[in-house]
Amino acid sequence: MDYAAAVAAVTAPGAPFETTSLEVDGQQVTAFRHAPRTLRAMVASTAARGDATFLVYEDERWSFARFHDEVAALATALIERYGVTKGDRVAVAMRNYPEWVVSFAAVTSIGGVSVSFNAWWTEEEVDYALGDCDPKVLIADVERVERARSSCASRGIEIIGVRCPEGTAGIDPWGDVVVRGVPFPEVEVDGEDDATILYTSGTTGHPKGAVSTNRAVGQALFGFACRSAVDRLRADDAPKAPDAPPSLPPAFILVVPLFHVTGCVPVMLSCLLGGLKLVMMHKWDPERALELVEREQVTNFVGVPTQSWDLLASPRFAEFDTSSLRGVGGGGAPAPPELVKRVAKGFPSASPGIGYGMTETNAYGPQNGGADYLTHPTSTGRATPILQVEVRDADDRPVPVGERGEIWFRGPNLIRGYWNRPEATAEVLVDGWLRSGDIGRVDDEGFVYVEDRAKDMVLRAGENVYCAEVEAVLYEHPAVHEAAVFGVPHERLGEEVAAAVMLRAGATVTVEELQAHVAEHLAAFKVPTRMVLWAEPLPRNASGKILKRELRDLVADA
Repeated sequence: MDYAAAVAAVTAPGAPFETTSLEVDGQQVTAFRHAPRTLRAMVASTAARGDATFLVYEDERWSFARFHDEVAALATALIERYGVTKGDRVAVAMRNYPEWVVSFAAVTSIGGVSVSFNAWWTEEEVDYALGDCDPKVLIADVERVERARSSCASRGIEIIGVRCPEGTAGIDPWGDVVVRGVPFPEVEVDGEDDATILYTSGTTGHPKGAVSTNRAVGQALFGFACRSAVDRLRADDAPKAPDAPPSLPPAFILVVPLFHVTGCVPVMLSCLLGGLKLVMMHKWDPERALELVEREQVTNFVGVPTQSWDLLASPRFAEFDTSSLRGVGGGGAPAPPELVKRVAKGFPSASPGIGYGMTETNAYGPQNGGADYLTHPTSTGRATPILQVEVRDADDRPVPVGERGEIWFRGPNLIRGYWNRPEATAEVLVDGWLRSGDIGRVDDEGFVYVEDRAKDMVLRAGENVYCAEVEAVLYEHPAVHEAAVFGVPHERLGEEVAAAVMLRAGATVTVEELQAHVAEHLAAFKVPTRMVLWAEPLPRNASGKILKRELRDLVADA
């Protein structure tokens, strides 16, 4: 079936993904009529799913009923023990544990704002975020407790400890706080109430908290579900091979962190909304992922391209049965065309796929998969009706079809802004449109191509690393006179962080010492793995701007 015809069928009046007009901040946008208005409503409905499996973590299996009971218990404790009220922030800092999902659900169910902390942050980065979002409570595992303890004590923030050793100081143990057997607390939550803050790396040295409403998250979730319905309709219309594998209940594997928008929205919340099994990984390991795919008959693998490479490159790949997989893809970074071919060949029962989303769009954006992906392997795909896409020139004017410019988005799934950052919000959100900071084009079929980025950023295995943040730390070292940070190509990671540094006259320092200096202040993925000590001033253009593209080529060649 033609793509446009399939979209029209699933979004028509009376169809599951019927669209309507919705006013958001004074702007009329197209929205899904039946999308959940609040996360509370989604969570409350999980009780009806009873003993069906929701979360699988190592050898633990959590039913929807158990999950609902734990959420009700934590939500009650947040209100009665910690005084959390509507609009209060509660920070969550931990690895991928079932308690992360419970915490997110409990906070948003009572009208609170769930603030996701990057689990790789250093103590310094954690301190900044705690001061920025000012949470009533921090819910953290033992490693994050240690990094946050001092800051929480000085700020009067209470800590709920998750899976912490008995006797861990300065925390309220999860088991003491979450006492099951209480009813789901009654709280009025509205679709326009804030629901989430997800931090994104900042261009000015500190991360920014992207704030989404309940409505925005619900619309993004329905966007992913709508696209799946479109793909199913087109697949059902296609001829079936006589040896096609039998259908299996959908089951996702969580291979990316929950504090990332991809892990949180299209993976975790899609499973919660759809009543699907979510197989959780504590940390990424390709062999363990293959074991879980076989054991749990996982049907959907959503990660970054690096992880698809890792699966296919595993020396033990052939030992495992991966025939349950129906979709292998994700987003977070462009996938080379060769990977698309290898996924299609390595997982014969699965369709390769990719999505182009941002924290600021709740991960929802153009998507590409199946036959379309094989015929358009360099495209991130097409959007469904709630998302408008425009390409604009340097004067913010739309360009003709096929011409390059900055990609802009408009829809009900966008963030409402950055926490306590009105100037940053105004730079990115303009008259209801979001400036992506990416350079690309849209062809006459509606396929979107991302070809460059306007932002000074490195995209390392799905992690955004803003160069200015790393440069600011390098300049704090007394031996550094000039520093430039940029990305260089890397086969597995997509890009790796590189730096060129000119030292002050008479100063001596090694590359290893500079890397250790950065690691003291920033998460490990932001530390330059390629660094060159420059003996002369860094190359600049006539206006004094450092020529990073020239440096990148020199370092890459070296």
